[in-house]
Amino acid sequence: MLLSSVSAQPLDEAQVFRVIEMAWEDRTPFEAIAYQFGLNQDGVIKLMRAHLKLSSFKLWRARTHGQTTKHAKLRPSAVTRHKANHRIKQF
Repeated sequence: MLLSSVSAQPLDEAQVFRVIEMAWEDRTPFEAIAYQFGLNQDGVIKLMRAHLKLSSFKLWRARTHGQTTKHAKLRPSAVTRHKANHRIKQF
């Protein structure tokens, strides 16, 4: 289990899968992951490295490296909040 740096609580399996899903999404910035799970960009990279196959991790890093939409401060103003349509609201 990976510890969240903010709460020092271990992430459960569902949270780890959600972080991975958010990290793969183009419009979800690292700041959103940090806000929800307490993982900064380095923490997300460590989580991805630990839970993905090497080839998948390399594809993800190549995809996110230098991508402005993954950083809230670098995003163009046209990119607004993204809500995934496939997510079901959980209670």
